[in-house]
Amino acid sequence: MKLLLLSFLLLSFSTQAQTVCTPENQLKLAQNLSKVAELEADGKSSGELVAAIGQWFIGTPYVAKTLELPGEEQLVIDLIGVDCTTYLESVIALVQLAEKCESTPEAFERELELIRYRNGQNTGYPSRLHYFSDWMYANGEKGLFKDITEEIGGIPYPNAPTFMSENPKFYPQLADPTNVAAIKETEAVIATRKYFLIPKDNISKLEKSIQTGDIIAITTSLPNLDMVHVGFAFEKNGRIHLMHASSKNMVVEISEKPLSDYLAANKTQSGIMVSRLAQSSN
Repeated sequence: MKLLLLSFLLLSFSTQAQTVCTPENQLKLAQNLSKVAELEADGKSSGELVAAIGQWFIGTPYVAKTLELPGEEQLVIDLIGVDCTTYLESVIALVQLAEKCESTPEAFERELELIRYRNGQNTGYPSRLHYFSDWMYANGEKGLFKDITEEIGGIPYPNAPTFMSENPKFYPQLADPTNVAAIKETEAVIATRKYFLIPKDNISKLEKSIQTGDIIAITTSLPNLDMVHVGFAFEKNGRIHLMHASSKNMVVEISEKPLSDYLAANKTQSGIMVSRLAQSSN
């Protein structure tokens, strides 16, 4: 029966021409969608679903730049190698499906595109939410979650990232000056918004207000960047840890140290922003 289900899911997915997904990733997606179909989501909060689904990826290799393909922007699905952002996006998309009682490749594609792109639609490279502060803001506007940083004790965070437009050499798609101009426009808009952060010295005092499944974005003291890492909050032994795709250990893991200690070890990590997922309705 399971083999028949996997075959059906793979066949359904093969019709999506605008999506890049290798056969290995198609199989992994089908396996995860099978788990979603069997998951008892009723009565579980979004945070509980994040904790459950997020742990399906524990041990998955960290792989950077899986979205940076040549040519026109395409929706990339990669579940067998993730970076910190694509890990979050994949988990959140699966959580959305669990809450909506959907488990088809087309539904996963729809949710992933909604999360990854500015207006929920891929209209080219600049439409991807490259800066994570922009990602949080745009997805908050879509009603997917709420930035709760200020209400749990955050202080103003002057946020005006310019790294991408200043360093196009690191981004093949920015060889096109039209894309650079569009990214500059995005950076200018980001700089007009109000953002808040919890300084890393305050995390241990305020972590009681953070819940398992909250989105944690780690801010930086570097002036031309906004975030340097992201993950999910995960309560363990009464403390908040980070469930994330680690570029240091090169796998998805739950941090050994509590979140406050994790940040204390890095001089350029200045604090965190926190967002909480909304409960989807069927």
